[in-house]
Amino acid sequence: MTPVQSSDTSGKDDYPWWLIALLVIAAALAAVIAANDIFTQVFTVVLKGLGVTVFVTLVGFVLATVLGLGVALMALSEHVVLRQIARFYTEVIRGVPILVLLFYIAFVGAPALVTVANFVAAPLISADWIEPFVVRDVSLMWRAIMALMIGYSAFIAEVFRAGIQSVDKGQVEAAKALGLSRYQRFRLVVFPQAIRVILPPLGNDFVAMVKDSSLVSVLGVADITQMGKVYASGSFRFFETYSIVAYVYLVLTIGLSLALRAVERRLRRSQVR
Repeated sequence: MTPVQSSDTSGKDDYPWWLIALLVIAAALAAVIAANDIFTQVFTVVLKGLGVTVFVTLVGFVLATVLGLGVALMALSEHVVLRQIARFYTEVIRGVPILVLLFYIAFVGAPALVTVANFVAAPLISADWIEPFVVRDVSLMWRAIMALMIGYSAFIAEVFRAGIQSVDKGQVEAAKALGLSRYQRFRLVVFPQAIRVILPPLGNDFVAMVKDSSLVSVLGVADITQMGKVYASGSFRFFETYSIVAYVYLVLTIGLSLALRAVERRLRRSQVR
């Protein structure tokens, strides 16, 4: 019987030829942008929305992570009411498309929030200490951030829940036997181990939010996509404009993906050690 030969050819098969191809294409496109006046003009206009895209993504993701962690802890609570509320929240929010949620928060949630704020602050308003809140006080950018926060918090909550549940229960029981409080067990025992499981999918959600941040352009927020839409509608340079928009997003997302893979490899090496 012929012995089975090892199929470990990772040194050849896993060589990142795809990355080299992408870098070559990216360099070629950068040269075209630098050499062509039209592409240069489009790139300059589109790049003005980069700051807004980064701000919306970072703030939305940080808030979504905090909210998602809270929902995950509720889902793992000993109280059945908290678990049911967390499950209700995650199932409802995950069932609504981000674009629909964006419109709902912007044109229904924000006015409702202003109404509640005026109701709570009614004594101060009647005493002329503060002015009544109006809907326009809530900018469209912050409405978009709130929508991304709520939409992604449900997915991030499931990531946290799965990561926390991956920790061996025996270690939690041992920490409890040592007299550690619930907070100490979470901070010193559970979370340091769970974060190794949580980080990869959490990073994927961050990259996904970078792409989904383009949806805020439907509210007129001046992000990368909105700047491209405005330029294309005025110049009718649709090919050049949306090619540049796609190029910028690819640079952002692929760069982030490579950075996250490097972090993941370091975590694996530290775990082996």
